[in-house]
Amino acid sequence: MATTESTNDKSGSSGPERVGLSTAIRNAAGQLAELLQCEPASVSAMKATEDGWTADVEVVEIEKIPDTTSVMASYRVTLDGQGQLMGYERVRRYSRGQVDR
Repeated sequence: MATTESTNDKSGSSGPERVGLSTAIRNAAGQLAELLQCEPASVSAMKATEDGWTADVEVVEIEKIPDTTSVMASYRVTLDGQGQLMGYERVRRYSRGQVDR
């Protein structure tokens, strides 16, 4: 039986409780990796929403040599309150060596 972390301290609340931040991060990266068939490089943002969580997950889309020229992508992932993937979209594509200004 799986356990979840709770961010809700109310006892006797109706409905399932929201998974905790660390579980949501693992779920966002893991479920996206499963769909895209590539390993996530990092989770660069995570935010609680009214319905669950949103995360920005960085993924190596095309590996090149040297690795600073690899093509990266940032995906916005939406999870429900129990940490299940509800949707995703690619919001940015860039070279690994690129620095935001």
